[in-house]
Amino acid sequence: MKIAILSRAPQSYSTQRLRTAAAQRGHQVKVLNTLRFAIDLASSEPDLWFRGRPLSDYDAVLPRIGNSITYFGTAVVRQFEQMDVYTPNTANGIANARDKLRANQILSRHNIALPPTAFVRNRADVRPAIERVGGAPVVIKLLEGTQGIGVILAPQVKVAEAIIETLHSTKQNVLIQKFIAESRGRDIRALVVGDRVVAAMRRVAGGDEFRSNVHRGGTVEPVTLDPAFEEAAVRSAQIMGLRVAGVDMLESEDGPLVMEVNSSPGLQGIETATKLDVAGAIIDFMANQVGFPEIDVRQRLTVSTGYGVAELLVHADAGLVGQNLGESGLWERDITVLTLHRGATVIPNPRKGVVLEVGDRLLCFGKLEEMRSMIPERRRRRQRVRRLPREPIPES
Repeated sequence: MKIAILSRAPQSYSTQRLRTAAAQRGHQVKVLNTLRFAIDLASSEPDLWFRGRPLSDYDAVLPRIGNSITYFGTAVVRQFEQMDVYTPNTANGIANARDKLRANQILSRHNIALPPTAFVRNRADVRPAIERVGGAPVVIKLLEGTQGIGVILAPQVKVAEAIIETLHSTKQNVLIQKFIAESRGRDIRALVVGDRVVAAMRRVAGGDEFRSNVHRGGTVEPVTLDPAFEEAAVRSAQIMGLRVAGVDMLESEDGPLVMEVNSSPGLQGIETATKLDVAGAIIDFMANQVGFPEIDVRQRLTVSTGYGVAELLVHADAGLVGQNLGESGLWERDITVLTLHRGATVIPNPRKGVVLEVGDRLLCFGKLEEMRSMIPERRRRRQRVRRLPREPIPES
């Protein structure tokens, strides 16, 4: 196949390894500078220009989008998607992972264990937020930070308040996160490709440093993951919409805590530590997917007038508890269940014999009117319209 690697660093270890792995497998591969693209929205079909010329045909594209060009880079990836060129990491997935706050919001919605985290803007809300995450010490993170830059450990509440106030004064957005003492200076990086972890390493900080990033002088060692860590890593990547991702996790007393999902993980540290051909695994996965690519289901299904995708909650009063899907009457109402979520378990394409339980969440495609009728109405107080004041706009 013909592969394009989007990268502004053609000589970097990761880009070179991916290029070499593709060439060794007989694929045509080119490294293209992301910033040299132009998006053509004038023609009848979506198209891209590169260095002033129409882009030739590609079977797959592998984005290595830097943090500083996220907006333009994801626009280019999105255009490739519109052109039906396969990419393991979608534009939405990259954007979701790049914004630490958005990533935490998405992962927490799907019951992924995270370090207790808060996000505030007003000075008066800082101290209560610190108390909610467990008190000092706390970790303060810039939303736009990478490679450990912008991650600060504040040992005391007053120190944390001063740091956050200073950062807010420079228009920086920060997360306040509980410091997991038992994992100080250590974390796990799992490299997810498709639906499995192909390699994993433990990163250990040097000296008194609490950040374990290799760029901060940390060391790495191979590690065999427990099933709980592997499941957390794969689910996190899939929830974010990424098929190639580096998932960073803390080893807490209660199990894995996901810190971050990286859409452009570096390969040097993990290949050096594990001696595994991670770049080759990525290329092999892409080659298997090109002939049968995944699509954005919501984008494709919601173009049907009157139809759409929605999530239905099975509550105690729904009349569905104890029935199997075949008896539920959903098919008769033109509603197809795509996926059933039960706690941390996901049942894709559930069969008609699956018995529904309280708390099940059904991802469905069907008539929006029918699905709306299955959502219980919220109890609302009747709003009383008050009389207009004699002077609606008081004179100043």
